[in-house]
Amino acid sequence: MELRNAAHTEPGQVAPELVALISTISPDWLRKWVEGISLPRHYSANAEANQAAARWLATQLAGWGYQVDLQGQYLNVVARPPGITRPVLLVAAHYDSVPNMPGADDNGSAVAALLACAWTCRNWRRDLPVAFVAFNREEDGLLGSEDYVAALSPEERESIQCVHVLEMVGYADHKYNTQKVPPGLPVQFPSQGNFLGLVANAQSTSHMMDVLTIAHTYLPKFPVLGLPLPPGTEPLFPVLHRSDHASFWEAGVPAIMWTDTAEFRNPHYHMPTDLPGTLNYTFLLQVTQVLVATVVTEVMRLERN
Repeated sequence: MELRNAAHTEPGQVAPELVALISTISPDWLRKWVEGISLPRHYSANAEANQAAARWLATQLAGWGYQVDLQGQYLNVVARPPGITRPVLLVAAHYDSVPNMPGADDNGSAVAALLACAWTCRNWRRDLPVAFVAFNREEDGLLGSEDYVAALSPEERESIQCVHVLEMVGYADHKYNTQKVPPGLPVQFPSQGNFLGLVANAQSTSHMMDVLTIAHTYLPKFPVLGLPLPPGTEPLFPVLHRSDHASFWEAGVPAIMWTDTAEFRNPHYHMPTDLPGTLNYTFLLQVTQVLVATVVTEVMRLERN
């Protein structure tokens, strides 16, 4: 098993219009949205706040012209451009927190990146075939994403080329010896906890490699590392199954987890101190810029083919 480094990929051709697009994303938006959702919002322990978070997300996305549904028994928030019934890409993040914790990084950072991507894509092209899904109950064993995937028709599953699942993407530390390696994972990480990590199974590795190339093309100084799992090895590393991408892997749908590596970097993981002021908004901005560049590039490539 070997980490792939965006810096070691061959950069693609830069699209000036895409450079201009990602430059419009503001770290102030990201901070505002993180602050807006960083309240305890567990499905049962903080039920009223959990439901309020779903309504808040739905209102934001509907206000930008998306068709928004509260899907399933757990109120997954699903936003699609009007008329797009079978999107080719999904961008996803969970919006619940662990009981009684503010959850700024886990997973307010990812919700903010999702919202920024949705806003920017809507301004880029109103009919872009991309859906945005905010899952509930990730902290209760991925129940929201399992429910969502189970409700997909065979045709819907077939249409999804890749799911980009955002799982804690706002914490970075440039000091040495701030990054740990998950126990039992046979890889060597850099000691600086300042990189974005991508995790892909065999079915989604080609998509992960595309993200690495796009990152090197548009943000060449931003460290992005990818971990491709060899075929059949997913069950050997349960630590890599702890977010909603795993629900899609189980269903045979390509999915990538985007992560700051959670407790292997962030000392505030699942703590009362996981607050908006602990996040690195430059890092979160860069993650979001890579995300938007990836979504737009992948859609354009699919439409050309």
